[in-house]
Amino acid sequence: MKAFVAGATGQTGRRIVKELVRREIPVRALVRNLEKGKQVLPAQVELVVGDVLKPETLLNAIADSTVLLCATGASPSLDPTGPYQVDYQGTKNLVDAAQTKGIQHFVFVSSLCVSKIFHPLNLFWLILYWKKQAEEYLQNSGLTYTIVRPGGLKNEDNSDPIVMSSADTLFDGSIPRTKVARVCVEALLQTPAQNKIVEIVTSVEAQSRSWEELFTNVA
Repeated sequence: MKAFVAGATGQTGRRIVKELVRREIPVRALVRNLEKGKQVLPAQVELVVGDVLKPETLLNAIADSTVLLCATGASPSLDPTGPYQVDYQGTKNLVDAAQTKGIQHFVFVSSLCVSKIFHPLNLFWLILYWKKQAEEYLQNSGLTYTIVRPGGLKNEDNSDPIVMSSADTLFDGSIPRTKVARVCVEALLQTPAQNKIVEIVTSVEAQSRSWEELFTNVA
């Protein structure tokens, strides 16, 4: 297995990279800025310069990777096309490249509540709407996928167990980014994670379960 990570220098992406390294899975990390990549990512990671909005850069960047993890996301800005460009078009470009390269498993970090069109987050240029369109494009691509929908993202880790549920069943809650990263990497290793949408939060009241049990229990 060799993993390609898009959005590798973002807050969630860099944690995914570190989790892959911790598990001794080789990583190619897509970066737009090489210097930033060197500053925030582990030294043993192979950095490749490219941009999800420049599809001509993606095939060479993916190279011999066998799995792909996408943790891209539009940065807050006044550009109303940001979420369309990054969350939809960028992901679409990655899916197309993954098809061409024969990627074996595509893990996509989305968000809770993407199906709720009147969610307040959609006031920010329809960000959830475009994530949902990206999900559907991936689902219809023929690729093996896992779509991970985390709740509110926290930079601080905690010891609370993970709650994992089926699509459109969790509507609030939060989760540390480190646990999102573990779910994403574990999805590559667990057969029951394939071709599923999993919604994840943490809860102090939840029962601790094995990864296999968590993924198997999602319809």
